[in-house]
Amino acid sequence: MNLSSPDSPAAISPQRRWRLWPGHHRPGWAVIVAAICLASIVIIAILAPWLAPHDPLDMSPADRLKPPSDTYWLGSDAYGRDLLSRVLYGARISLIVGIGSALISVVVGLPLGILAGFFRGLDAVIMRVMDGLMAIPSVLLAIAIVSLISANLWTVMAAITIPEIPRIVRLVRSVVLSAREEPYVEAAVSLGSSLPTVMWRHLMPNTLAPLIVMSTYICASAILTEAILSFLGAGLGTETPTWGNIMAEGRTYFLIKPSLIFWPGIVLSICILSINLLGDAARDRLDPRLQKRGAAQ
Repeated sequence: MNLSSPDSPAAISPQRRWRLWPGHHRPGWAVIVAAICLASIVIIAILAPWLAPHDPLDMSPADRLKPPSDTYWLGSDAYGRDLLSRVLYGARISLIVGIGSALISVVVGLPLGILAGFFRGLDAVIMRVMDGLMAIPSVLLAIAIVSLISANLWTVMAAITIPEIPRIVRLVRSVVLSAREEPYVEAAVSLGSSLPTVMWRHLMPNTLAPLIVMSTYICASAILTEAILSFLGAGLGTETPTWGNIMAEGRTYFLIKPSLIFWPGIVLSICILSINLLGDAARDRLDPRLQKRGAAQ
């Protein structure tokens, strides 16, 4: 191929490449905005020590409930702490809890789902345990776990992750139940492939696409649950800057200074909405049925 030709890949401009991209594969403007917002929150969380104008734990009683100024860009809270710095540092806790809960849920739920879907004897035992966990409201279960054990980051993450594991197990089990009847799986078993090889090489790859989509929803749900626990006083200590703690402390002074709840609330909403939109986009991109439907249209 002549690279100097106007039809060669090297000569196609980015604008023309976008026009040549199939319409049903193009990310919409909402997905692009969501990706930019989420990337910005991640960058802010990573660079919080350098972006925050003040230490989020420094108290100045003389500056309590100050309005926005050159010193405190978003004002100060009831203890004289900089609201902007606390919101920036709160992004760290929320993302750690969200990403950590999603990863732990997948690591624990994936092997359990494969075992439940492949072995009929284990299916009844594993799924009855998962049904029991799903019967308990997730927030109540998280509050009970945090109440029994000292509240720290790992405890809160574990309390949020445990109710999410049954979702992964049920999803992986359903995929494995349909995949194990495929001819290539039956051929691998008849040729003498070991069970770990069959599960690792032939069954697990079928679960990756739905797991990616489910992980985004678990991440968003974990971030919201952490904020709920902190708001209810069952999460991390009030000295730790989290979006839920900031809103919990600010509700007392809502009539005096509503921005104490508004700013962490709006950032929390943007973060969760961005993750959910990206999850929807991943589902549309990875689901072959939706791709065929979009190609037909």
